[in-house]
Amino acid sequence: MKYFSTRNNCLKVTASQAIARGLAPDGGLFVPEVMPALTQSELSSLCNLHYRGRALYIMAKFLYEFEKEELESFVNAAYGENFYHPDVAPLRFLGEGTAMLELWHGPTCAFKDMALQMLPHLLTASLRKNGERREVCILVATSGDTGKAALEGFKDVEGTRIIVFYPRDGVSDIQKLQMTTQAGNNVLVSAVAGNFDDAQTGVKAIFRDREFEKMLDGRGFFLSSANSINWGRLLPQIVYYISAYCELLKANRIKVGEKVNFCVPTGNFGNILAAWYAKEMGLPVNKLICASNRNNILTDFINTGVYDRNREFHTTISPSMDILISSNLERLLYALSSDVDVSNYMSQLNETGKYAVSNEIKEAVNSDFAAGHCSDEDTKAEIKRVFKEYNYLMDTHTAVAYKVLRDYRQASGDMTASVVVSTASPFKFAEDVLDALGAKTGYESPLKALTEATGVTSPVPLDGLEKRPVRFSECVEKSEMLGLVDSFLS
Repeated sequence: MKYFSTRNNCLKVTASQAIARGLAPDGGLFVPEVMPALTQSELSSLCNLHYRGRALYIMAKFLYEFEKEELESFVNAAYGENFYHPDVAPLRFLGEGTAMLELWHGPTCAFKDMALQMLPHLLTASLRKNGERREVCILVATSGDTGKAALEGFKDVEGTRIIVFYPRDGVSDIQKLQMTTQAGNNVLVSAVAGNFDDAQTGVKAIFRDREFEKMLDGRGFFLSSANSINWGRLLPQIVYYISAYCELLKANRIKVGEKVNFCVPTGNFGNILAAWYAKEMGLPVNKLICASNRNNILTDFINTGVYDRNREFHTTISPSMDILISSNLERLLYALSSDVDVSNYMSQLNETGKYAVSNEIKEAVNSDFAAGHCSDEDTKAEIKRVFKEYNYLMDTHTAVAYKVLRDYRQASGDMTASVVVSTASPFKFAEDVLDALGAKTGYESPLKALTEATGVTSPVPLDGLEKRPVRFSECVEKSEMLGLVDSFLS
């Protein structure tokens, strides 16, 4: 199978080349030329496998260059003892028609682990397959969870270095601690004076700098990405939607072929795009419900067909969704239109900050997607309500999705069996969750306070986090990011 750039379908590369490069030379994102089919019979068979077996089966459909034994070793390493739940991505049922897909039982307690424990294996193997002898530097802009997950995945991996930029005031205290205390001899972490979009724009500018690229090549380095613009990051995310469907079948909540809804909290559109790819493969999906916080640019796009980032940026209690430039939307636009259209849309976005899709594309989007958004106040109320009603504790991102699903059901009358994608442990946002529950804040240890208030035990990977020494305290302006990368790779 070959992969195309979203901005030039004449540019064809192999899967390993797409993963090694991360971003296409023209600035586009790599997409598969065809979407492999998944039959109902295959779905039934996958029910008998562990998560690792399902991951191996699904990813092999996209990675023809990789031997089965090779992929199997990657899967076993990615989803082994580093996950502290035996099912890796378990379902929790709240009532008859709603399940929570918990994607935060990995080493950093967030859904990004589902992909970023796999990506280092795929990337280093891809580099070998393409005869790459230079050292790769992974460059990451994060709104909170990607940074720590990437750091944990790539720390001390031979032949790699990793630099993570995060918005100074745009992550939770726990997320910041996770990154600034990161171990590893090949890692660098820095805050950026600005929001996530400033960090992401700075990273993209470094990738586009051809003079800097030449200079790094002379030093024996090249840049790649661990953000969801990299196909090797997005592919493993398709697996957990298919696995969730299998778990619903095993629990006798649905029958084979019966459609389900997925409600996904998302800012960069990668998480919900993976669900759409699963649907395109043949997963029986009714609606994909896109849940936004106050930065509701995706909700507005889905409802109006206009993408407009010329708006106020809000810092919320669900910071991983505080994004106004949703990079992965480009992949959906390509699937629904053409590379010429996508190039035009991206040019308009760069020049004016907005674009409007055709009525045909808007109708195609609306046939698969619904959308809603949620304020901080409603997010807190939902955390409190669900804990009181079900004794189930949600983080501030999962609560956005749960509230948006309730709103969608009330407005549409659609009571299809639904899965809420739970993207982070509530302990990663302990202070805001405590506040939502009406518990006292200001404790020396919010993690301990949340356990005392709820009886829920803090995840193992967060034990002792607040006592770990801070290694990285630097903060740079967006204009200084290139210089920091230059210095680290000197």
